[in-house]
Amino acid sequence: MLPRFQSVPVEIDTEDDMSRTARDVMTADPACCSPQTTLDQVAKMMVLNDCGEIPVIDSANRPIGVITDRDIVCRVVADSKNPMAHTAEQYMSQPVLTVEADAAMDDVVALMEKHQMRRALVVDETGSCTGIIAQADLAWTDDAHDVAELVREVSRDTGRASK
Repeated sequence: MLPRFQSVPVEIDTEDDMSRTARDVMTADPACCSPQTTLDQVAKMMVLNDCGEIPVIDSANRPIGVITDRDIVCRVVADSKNPMAHTAEQYMSQPVLTVEADAAMDDVVALMEKHQMRRALVVDETGSCTGIIAQADLAWTDDAHDVAELVREVSRDTGRASK
C-alpha cells in the first residue's frame, strides 16, 4: 500500500532573492477605497476581492492608511457600532508603511518583520498605490525557512493590545 502522502521532487527556480523585487511578488492593482467609504462597503470589497486589507487612498491614489477585516470586527462590530454609519477614515490603521515597486525582496521582508506587518503596500515612483504583498504571496514565492521566519516575527508577542 502506498503512503497517503508521497514526497515528489519538484524543480524550483532558485533565482537569487537579491534580484527579485516587490513588483515581481506583489498582487498588482489592489482594490482600494477612499477615506469616505463606509465600512460595510469596505467589507463587501474584501469579500469580492478575497482579501483582508483594503488600502485607503487620497485623490492622487497615494495610500494614507489601511483598513483590515480585524479593524472592522474588533473596533466597530465588537463595540456594537454600525459599519454603515462609519467610514474607513475613522477606523483605518495609520501610519501606513510602503515599499517601492523596485525594492529588493530581502528589504521588503525585513521591513515586514521589523514592523510586524502581515501585508506591505507597494507604491510607484510617484507614491501611488500599485500593489500589495501579503504573507501568502511570499509563501508561494519564497524559501519556506524565510517565510517561517517572517510569520514568527510578525506573530511575536509585543506585550501590547491588538488594535
